[in-house]
Amino acid sequence: MWGGEFGRQAVSQGGNGGRDHNPKGFTYWLAGGGVRGGTSYGETDELGHEAAVNRHHVRDLHATLLHLMGLDPLKLTYFYGGLDQKLTGVVEPEIIRGILA
Repeated sequence: MWGGEFGRQAVSQGGNGGRDHNPKGFTYWLAGGGVRGGTSYGETDELGHEAAVNRHHVRDLHATLLHLMGLDPLKLTYFYGGLDQKLTGVVEPEIIRGILA
């Protein structure tokens, strides 16, 4: 897996020569471990501003990676603050089946 903490806009507004941060459209590269080879999954809108096709929350990516490692993201918990916490958060994640081999 390769990815970053945020995506990049196709434009820059600050004149600093770099492209603006984009929290709504990410690129991740996955290989091996049960990922379908040669697959491109999802698209941003025509401006590259935000995900538009096959949108997923980052918790879905985390749940999918745990699934690929043979771990059940719903059962993998840790006790903190008097509660069993899930690594993927409170909202139930969705395994991204479209990238699985």
